[in-house]
Amino acid sequence: MATQTQTEAAPPALQATHDSSYIPRGTATARLQFYKAPEDGSKPFNYVEKPPEGLPQRNFSDTDIEVTLDDIRGSESNYNIDDNAFAALTTSESAEKDFTDDASIKKNYYPEVEQLLLQNVPTAKRVLLFDHTIRRATGSRNPVTRVHIDQTQKSAAQRVHHHLPAEADTLLKSRVRIINVWRPLNGPVQATPLAFADSRTFKDDALIPIEHRYPDRTGETAAVRHENEQWHYWSGMQNQERLLLECFDSEKGGRVPHTAFVDERSPVGARSRESIEVRALVFG
Repeated sequence: MATQTQTEAAPPALQATHDSSYIPRGTATARLQFYKAPEDGSKPFNYVEKPPEGLPQRNFSDTDIEVTLDDIRGSESNYNIDDNAFAALTTSESAEKDFTDDASIKKNYYPEVEQLLLQNVPTAKRVLLFDHTIRRATGSRNPVTRVHIDQTQKSAAQRVHHHLPAEADTLLKSRVRIINVWRPLNGPVQATPLAFADSRTFKDDALIPIEHRYPDRTGETAAVRHENEQWHYWSGMQNQERLLLECFDSEKGGRVPHTAFVDERSPVGARSRESIEVRALVFG
């Protein structure tokens, strides 16, 4: 089964008056959920599964801030993984059709993702796909509506040691990246699209390490404190389109905050967004 890497909250109800086939495009405004520190000053944490008795699921909260999001539709080539920590790509139809069975996804879709990364990430020589998450209205995983980054420098090193223990020390001496490959399953996306910020437009001190507590280990993700980062989205994403979202880069320092957001322009009756994100260690 896919490994959970982020708690999630169901998005609020949409407010819209368009025809049900309408696809929101162009510059958008939305309220995004940014980090608010624990009131008692303690180290922030969240539990991936049910917390121990007497402890909350997480001890920090959110603050909603309105931001402007630029639509990259039509200007995809202006952005790249090395400079912006995200890239927008179009590929062919996947051999995987249903995305309901983990074994089938790993057999049919994982090789496509591996080749996509090897062909489109500069200097990449080796790829290890280590998990995936599917989000469906009928499933247990809703779109994450909190600004976050899946990995930190600490957890990236832990990932290498966890998945490739015999090679970890050698691999960590060279360039290591963690990249999410995100796509819709029922495009075009009409509701709850994905927002992502340009890595160049915020500072490291805006990132807050969060203890990510599994039953058998503790990892680390990053929450984000709002500054003046530049936000983007890719309107009406289709099934053959892929977003590369870099969470860690040991050489260039790229890391892209991202979150689902509620687009008030989405029509009443819009289909609920379904998506898959595959997470990859990229070496070289």
